[in-house]
Amino acid sequence: MCITAPCLSLNWSVFDIDLSQTLQEAVRQASTQSQPLTIRGGGSKAFYGRATTPGQGLEVAGHRGLIDYEPSELFITLRAGTPLRELEAQLADAGQMLPFEPPHFGAHATIGGTLACGFSGPRRPYAGAGRDFVLGTRILNGRGEILRFGGQVMKNVAGYDLSRLMVGALGTLGVILDVTLKVLPRPPCEITLVQDCDAATAIRQMNRWAGQPVPLSATAYDGERLYVRLAGAETAVRVAQAQIGGELLPAADRFWQSLREQEHLFFQGEEPLWRIAVAPASPPLPLDGQTFIEWGGAQRWRRGAPDSTELQHLAAAHGGHASLFRGGPRSGEVFHPLAPPLLAVHQRLKKAFDPVGILNHGRLYAAF
Repeated sequence: MCITAPCLSLNWSVFDIDLSQTLQEAVRQASTQSQPLTIRGGGSKAFYGRATTPGQGLEVAGHRGLIDYEPSELFITLRAGTPLRELEAQLADAGQMLPFEPPHFGAHATIGGTLACGFSGPRRPYAGAGRDFVLGTRILNGRGEILRFGGQVMKNVAGYDLSRLMVGALGTLGVILDVTLKVLPRPPCEITLVQDCDAATAIRQMNRWAGQPVPLSATAYDGERLYVRLAGAETAVRVAQAQIGGELLPAADRFWQSLREQEHLFFQGEEPLWRIAVAPASPPLPLDGQTFIEWGGAQRWRRGAPDSTELQHLAAAHGGHASLFRGGPRSGEVFHPLAPPLLAVHQRLKKAFDPVGILNHGRLYAAF
């Protein structure tokens, strides 16, 4: 599918609501009383992570709206409660997109919750992860203090890495109030090719193409067929198509959406879903049952209830980690255990940002 750039429209039908002071006062009171807080946005990702220490709800979905958008400067600043689908619609009107293609997992997904979970979609290995596009943040720490890190362009580096700390922290370090994101133009041409092959061949091909000047934007293997999405200038896409070969996939947008939102048949059912991150060139893992491969071989999905310790050892042997993404018991540890030195770093960060330990305590690891 090759498209022409849409007309620019900057009308946003979102109420611009700043609840910073209200949220700040709530966190200050909770800190004074050592009252745990459970941060609640759109609720679309409540399945992810551990069950938090029971506490008072801190509702942040109402803190929403556009603050600044400069399409020509490729950045947007907005409040964290802004619905993800409204943000993406706004960017699409300007012919732009979030490069990390984040999943929604529900109609009420917010940009703050998406970043707090650290989620990225099929484009992640070829464009970058969500944290790579965070230019700045404004947060509430566990003392109820408002802190600002980073800026609106890459050259404003003060606090840049601290902004990135918020991505994937699951709200344990702070309440994201506002965020500035780098955005990119939508590619003018995009097609998906399909080939029949076995898993070893699929992994080998994905890694070989990744080392060549091919405009890859997504790859996946479902156990029988290898899917390759190409995106960019039409000339480059057509040259790569001839080089890679395979059949054109009709309704390709729907296929990639089904993967991003885990609506594909593989993800259906009640069995626990494990996410296994490994070095991309790792051979097919010796796992019973069906697996699904994404991200050029770097992300392997597994359904079922395997021995978690064995699975984590297997992932570590291939340079990665394993986590219980969906389902299963959420009161125990669901993420790959941290090495003692890394655990100590995490605990010191938690102490620095949330000394009383009131923000989403236990959501990431039981210790914090």
